Amino acid sequence: MIAENKWNIVAMEIIPKTIFLHVESQKITFSKVAQALKKVKGVLGCNPIDLLPTESREQHLNAMLSRIPDPIFDVDRNGVVISCNLNNAPIQKDNETFQDKLSIIGQNISELFAVNQEILVTPKRNALEVNFNGQLYLAESTPVIFEGKLNGVVIILKGMDAIGRQISMMQRSDAHQVDNIIGTSAKISLLKNQLLKFSTLDLPILLTGETGTGKELFARAIHEASGRKGAPFLAINCASLSEHLLESELFGYMAGAFTGAQKSGKPGLFELAHGGTVFLDEIAEMSGYLQAKLLRFLQDYSYRRLGGTKELTANVRIISASHQPFDLMIQNKVFREDLYYRLNVLSLSLPALKERNEDIPLLCHHFMKNAAKQVNQVVPLLTESALAQLIEYSWPGNIRQLQNVLFRLVALNTSNEISEEDVQKVLADFGAPVAKQILENVEEKSGGQHWLKVEDWQSAQYQFEHELLSQFKPVYTSTRKLAQRLKVSHNKIAMKLRQHKLNEG
Repeated sequence: MIAENKWNIVAMEIIPKTIFLHVESQKITFSKVAQALKKVKGVLGCNPIDLLPTESREQHLNAMLSRIPDPIFDVDRNGVVISCNLNNAPIQKDNETFQDKLSIIGQNISELFAVNQEILVTPKRNALEVNFNGQLYLAESTPVIFEGKLNGVVIILKGMDAIGRQISMMQRSDAHQVDNIIGTSAKISLLKNQLLKFSTLDLPILLTGETGTGKELFARAIHEASGRKGAPFLAINCASLSEHLLESELFGYMAGAFTGAQKSGKPGLFELAHGGTVFLDEIAEMSGYLQAKLLRFLQDYSYRRLGGTKELTANVRIISASHQPFDLMIQNKVFREDLYYRLNVLSLSLPALKERNEDIPLLCHHFMKNAAKQVNQVVPLLTESALAQLIEYSWPGNIRQLQNVLFRLVALNTSNEISEEDVQKVLADFGAPVAKQILENVEEKSGGQHWLKVEDWQSAQYQFEHELLSQFKPVYTSTRKLAQRLKVSHNKIAMKLRQHKLNEG
C-alpha cells in the first residue's frame, strides 16, 4: 500500500499494537494518508502526531540536560564525542571559538582534554583532573555497558569552585547564623554587632580567644552574613597537619608532585573556595616556611600548585584564629610580624566563658536540650543549686567543656533532675573538684601563699612543672623548641607534656 501510493517514508517506529510513520508531506496530506490506511485490514484508526517517540524522548532529554549546570559529554568506545551539553563552558580551542556544540561532536577526548583517552574510557568509574578551554576541571567518567561490553562513557566536568560549594553545603547548617550565637551578655552583644559590621567589609579577620570559646562558630557566622554566603566556606586546622601536608591542602598539587600524590593531582582549599571564605584555625601553629608562603599569597592572592608552573589566583576571604599570645610569639620570633599585620586587618577577641557567666543559663538550656535529643530522653530539670555550681565554676575548657559536661549529666541522669551533687561528680571527672578549685583560685589571688599549703614535695614539684610548662607551651609551640629553651631532651619534654596532659589543645 505504501509502495502503491509512492509515499516517501522518512522514519518508522513500531511498538506493540502501534506503528508510527514519518511520511514526507510535501505532496500528501494527513487526510489522504488516513483514508488509505483505514482500508488496510487490522487498522483501527489513524491520528496525527508532532514527533516520533524517539524524537520526543530526545527533546525531553536535551531539555533535561540543558538544566544541568555541568558540561556533559557522551563518548563512544573509541573516545569520540557523539553528543554533549556545554552549559557553563565556553568552548575554545587554539584561539578558535566554536559556534555551537556541533563543533565538538566528532572530536576525540584526548584532544579536547589533553589526556590519554584510555584513562577515561574504561569499564570502571573514574575521576581525573583535565584541562578544558584553559581551565581545570574534575572529569568524572561513568561507563556505558551493553551486553557485558564497554560501549562508551559519559563524562561530566565539574569546576573546582563547584566542588568547593558541594563540600561547603555538606557542612552548612542553620545553626551557623549570627542569631544562633547564644548569649545576651554585654560582651557577646557587642561582638555580634561587630561581627555584622565586619561581615560587610571584605577584609581579613583575626579571631582570638581561649580554646573552646567558639571561634569557628563566629567565623561561619561572618561568612553567612557576608556577600560570600552563597560560595564555599572551607576550614582547616593548621595544628593538625604536618608542614608538607598542610601546604598541599592549602595550595594543591599537580600530578606526580611528590611520592604518594594522586595521579590526577589535587586542588587546594584556596582553589576550591574560590569566591568564598577560607578559615585557618590555629594559624599560630603554622611553620615559618608556610607563614612566608601565606604572606606571599596574601599580597595579590596568586599562587602555584606544588609541582606546577602556572600562576593561579583565588578570590577568597581569609579568616584566621588562634588561642596563642601573638605578642609573645612575635617577640620570640616564632610568628612573623608582617604576616600578623596582614591577618589582623580586622579583629575580634572572644571572651572566656568565666567572663560572661551570665550567659551560662541560656547555654545550659541549649546544650541540655540538644543532649536529650541525642540520647532520646526528656530534658531533665536543672536545680537552682546545680545551676549555681555551673555558674561559679571557672570553665578552663570554656564552652566546649560546658557542652561536654552537660551532655554527660543528661546522658547519665536517671531521675529527670540534675542536682548539685551530680554536677560536682561530673566536674570532678573533668579535673579538680569544685571545692578544691575554688580554694586554689583563692590561694592564687593571695600573692602566691598557696605554696605554703602544699601536701608534700612530690605534689609541689608536680605543681611547679605544670605551671612552668603551661606558661612556656603557648610561646614555644613545638616540643623541640620547648626542649631547646629549657635545655633538656626532646623526649623528656614530650614525656612531661603527656604526664601533665598538655600535649593536646
